[in-house]
Amino acid sequence: MIRKTINNKAIAIVALLSGLTACGENPFLTAENETAAMYAEKVKPDFSTFKDVKEKKAAFFDYLRPAVIHENQRIERERTFLLSLQEKITASALIAGEDKEYAVKLGNTYKQPVDGDTVTMDWLSVMLNRVDVLPESLVLSQAAKESGWGTSRFAVDGNNYFGQWCYRKGCGLVPNARNEGAAHEVAVFASPYLAVQGYFMNVNTHRAYQSLRDIRTALRVENKPIDANSLAEGLTQYSERGHAYVDEIQAMIRHNKQYWLQG
Repeated sequence: MIRKTINNKAIAIVALLSGLTACGENPFLTAENETAAMYAEKVKPDFSTFKDVKEKKAAFFDYLRPAVIHENQRIERERTFLLSLQEKITASALIAGEDKEYAVKLGNTYKQPVDGDTVTMDWLSVMLNRVDVLPESLVLSQAAKESGWGTSRFAVDGNNYFGQWCYRKGCGLVPNARNEGAAHEVAVFASPYLAVQGYFMNVNTHRAYQSLRDIRTALRVENKPIDANSLAEGLTQYSERGHAYVDEIQAMIRHNKQYWLQG
């Protein structure tokens, strides 16, 4: 299934750019990343012990929210940089030096290498379609849905809140109900932070979610807010259930609106 695919190499690159390491390693080697440090020191709640539904929801969302905020802030900085390159090219300026070096790194991270070692408007257009934020209500709703509110074996034992798959033997946890002949595993992450980071990279780069990215770009062009319900329409390939899955995510976004700090 497409929704479960995760590119370990891409995550490793993003983690490196963020001062982290790839899943399965200690990602907290830099004191500069306060969000990562928070997850290193914080004890993961046992969400299965919550009796009050509202308290459980609040605890779950509050636990993952800092990672979502951090990822969106990182992406906003990257997007601002790309927009600045657009302005420079429009002004006929040459993209060179540190600007070019960083552009090349971003291109490799987002699986859109700089074409011919030259930063062009066409390349920036594709990158800006990928390098953009995801509403916290969308991210957290999917995390709740995919992890059973943090109680699944993959969330508890592997920090995997989004159901991402990997295909290298030993890269994750083997599903109990895996079909005979199947080779996938459910990816294991060193921290919830890296799980959130992996989800962002998956949605922002995988071909299965091009429609979500196009919806987001259209909202940008129309100068409209990046709306979670609108973006959810681009998740039909996240589950074999298709639009029924989208309907469930949109319902969760609506029903839990009291918990959202952002859209």
